[in-house]
Amino acid sequence: MNLTLKIWRQKNNADKGGFKEYKISDISKDMSFLEMLDVLNENLSEKGEDPVHFDHDCREGICGMCSLYIDGKPHGPQQTTTCQLHMRSFSDGDVITIEPWRAKPFPVMKDLVVDRSAFDRIIQAGGYVSVNTGGVPDANEIPIPKSIADLAMDAAQCIGCGACVAACKNASAMLFTSAKVSQLALLPQGQVERKIRAEKMVAQMDAEGFGACTNTGACEAECPKGISITNIARMNREYFSAVVSSDTL
Repeated sequence: MNLTLKIWRQKNNADKGGFKEYKISDISKDMSFLEMLDVLNENLSEKGEDPVHFDHDCREGICGMCSLYIDGKPHGPQQTTTCQLHMRSFSDGDVITIEPWRAKPFPVMKDLVVDRSAFDRIIQAGGYVSVNTGGVPDANEIPIPKSIADLAMDAAQCIGCGACVAACKNASAMLFTSAKVSQLALLPQGQVERKIRAEKMVAQMDAEGFGACTNTGACEAECPKGISITNIARMNREYFSAVVSSDTL
């Protein structure tokens, strides 16, 4: 396959940045998208040019690091992570546009790499449990109905890649935050901080500058792990329950 890549290049957060076009040839359809970028970077390095900086780690669809905006969609044309996207999804002669996530709380560090530490601060605000359950066997002895365990596990599938933010016209982080709230609110171990957790995490989300949710469903449609927007409804219930309880004290 012969391709034309239009890639966003930006030296640092202070740089204005812009697109630069690259021609690349002899790309196998069986390569992953990141392997294709590896080939591009090898070519650039051989020419003495600065390689394109992009995030990656496990390359197995687990860590969520490979956050690229490809042809106007988070992670590209399929509902998967970029590392699991293969070049067979494209055609010979295609022009592919590659950008970083576009959201104020995700400042560009260099080229396609963004700083997603805003997600870490949301987790630090309340995404934890303090109840002492002893060892792992002790925690596993707490009876949890399968239906509840399944819902908690579904929410826990979130890998924090930020595709929901990139897909949302308001750059909302509601799907991410609600998944982290839900997975703990549903389990008995998470009941101790249940009310204050929702308040603190939503407050931190707002403080980071993420936009509001307008229920378009774009986040769910683009989430590589299929996180449901029903978690947003659950988080809203948790939040308002906490606010009402605080007001009545």
